[in-house]
Amino acid sequence: MARSSAPALPRIRVLATGGTIAGAQVQGGRGYKAAAFSVDALIAAVPQLGELAQLEVEPVAAIGSQDMDEATWRKLATRAQAALDDPAIAGVVITHGTDTMEETAFFLNLVVRTEKPVVLVGAMRPATAISADGPMNLFNAIAVAAHPAARDRGVLVVANDEVHFAREIAKTNTTQVGTFASGHRGLAGLVNSGRIHFYAPPVRRHTARSEFAPLPAATSPSESSRPRVDIIYAHAGMGRELIDAAVRAGARGLIIAGVGDGNLSALAQTACAEAARAGLAIVRSSRTGGGVVERNIEIDDDRHGFIASDELNPQKARVLLVLGLTRTCDPHALQEMFFTY
Repeated sequence: MARSSAPALPRIRVLATGGTIAGAQVQGGRGYKAAAFSVDALIAAVPQLGELAQLEVEPVAAIGSQDMDEATWRKLATRAQAALDDPAIAGVVITHGTDTMEETAFFLNLVVRTEKPVVLVGAMRPATAISADGPMNLFNAIAVAAHPAARDRGVLVVANDEVHFAREIAKTNTTQVGTFASGHRGLAGLVNSGRIHFYAPPVRRHTARSEFAPLPAATSPSESSRPRVDIIYAHAGMGRELIDAAVRAGARGLIIAGVGDGNLSALAQTACAEAARAGLAIVRSSRTGGGVVERNIEIDDDRHGFIASDELNPQKARVLLVLGLTRTCDPHALQEMFFTY
């Protein structure tokens, strides 16, 4: 009789960008150097990964995520799309620093066309720290990416035994391992030592149905640079100087991290209205960290031509506006994007 064989493990492509998960502490100090270890070293430190999937490793960058930029985003999206287009690849895991992980995740959620799992993972403690969180986070991320039920949920982030949707996740603490939260709609699921419990699917458009996916290849250096969008932080006594400076610097859009419901001072509002009349896209978001910025509550968005960010925080509003401005400058069309994504 022929012997039965176990089914082949799924193939997962691991794209490495550096971050604290690959960091090493500085001898004699409290600091650490991000991206000090290779992704091969991270995988070798967790031999149990071999029980979950066949791993293929590809370095994309070796940076702390505070240095993440749009050129690296483009490279990362291109390499992720190439892996996901391979029928033999079941999913992609991306190692990444936590500082800008929510922005990278949301960007990929908009520009990668796939129904396969894409999972970002990082750590709050460097690899050499006491009780480093990276090994378990990596194990859980591979488990999620290898799970068939992770398909068609958009880009996910795994950390601290939690699974987050790219659109919902936000970093909320400077140092704690439980830094990530998904405030509005809650978690995508939980994962405990590779055992996964998924909850409701995402409700906004993403990945395979996004109008921005797949990311087109840049045929010239000018096409690889996207419209400049700056974030201006509102505060008591806010003037118009930073808004005027951003306009002079060539910004095509501004995100106002407004007080409360995306509000800003009379001086700043006047400057934004002038910028909008000059053709800039002005998006009102909130610095509060939660809630919805609605149209025409305290500010007449219709009269000024402003855009309300809906649920997106300033950093994610910037990601969407950068992509939106590659398609249109019409504030009505841009507003509809904020209601869609």
